[in-house]
Amino acid sequence: MNAISPTTTAKSPRKVSSRGRTPSGKPNPIDVHVGARMRLRRTLLGISQEKLGEALGLTFQQVQKYERGANRVGASRLFDLSRILDVPPGFFFDDMNDDIAAASPARIAGIDGEPQIDLDPMAKRETLELVRAYYRITDPKVRHQVYTLAKALGGEE
Repeated sequence: MNAISPTTTAKSPRKVSSRGRTPSGKPNPIDVHVGARMRLRRTLLGISQEKLGEALGLTFQQVQKYERGANRVGASRLFDLSRILDVPPGFFFDDMNDDIAAASPARIAGIDGEPQIDLDPMAKRETLELVRAYYRITDPKVRHQVYTLAKALGGEE
């Protein structure tokens, strides 16, 4: 019988991290970085671990584990944290150096390079910001002039 260990995948025999940890079993440096950013913002706001835990529906011990990187912060929890700590979700990844970023689970597993995903222009942040700015123009005549200008600059007749 050819059993697959929990640290390999069915498609590839190469080692992958277990539950986001490094192969040595230590917390992933990215999780440690996110936790440190969480602690930084919490202390800047003067919020105790206990108060943050209450706001999240957690114990202060669970907050401690997040801040040490011992527990991973999931997307929904990161969303809640960003709201409670009044920062955008990207704040938790700011100031991350290349060595820490290289500790992503994909890179630990040996998957090289950045993902090659060509996003639809309508899904790009720049497009969304442009559309929002366009619709904030309250004068319909000015808005139409901006529309005409954009079409002309884009080469559309």
